[in-house]
Amino acid sequence: MRKLVHIGIPVKEKRDGMMYVPEMRIYLSDPKDSKNNIEWLYFEPDCMFPKMMQEMTHVAYEVDDIEAELKGARILLPLGPLGDNARFAYIVEEGMPVELIEYNK
Repeated sequence: MRKLVHIGIPVKEKRDGMMYVPEMRIYLSDPKDSKNNIEWLYFEPDCMFPKMMQEMTHVAYEVDDIEAELKGARILLPLGPLGDNARFAYIVEEGMPVELIEYNK
């Protein structure tokens, strides 16, 4: 089952309060700071993310079994670590990027 975590929206300019993630070359806000769980994203020109992610809003879901969710999916960004306590991947569904997050239990 999927649980909505946040909505990610790319922006053309950095916003106050954004954190920099040097290994990904992006700035992002904490969705917990938004009453609508919005994650604002500013991508540097040489960042690792595909154009679709840089140009389109994405929806992020917490999932129980990320590997099962990835079977047969159109993968946009492969499975990787998200800090020390989670893994994430991006897929394409209904023509838009979808982030899947599995937290360590």
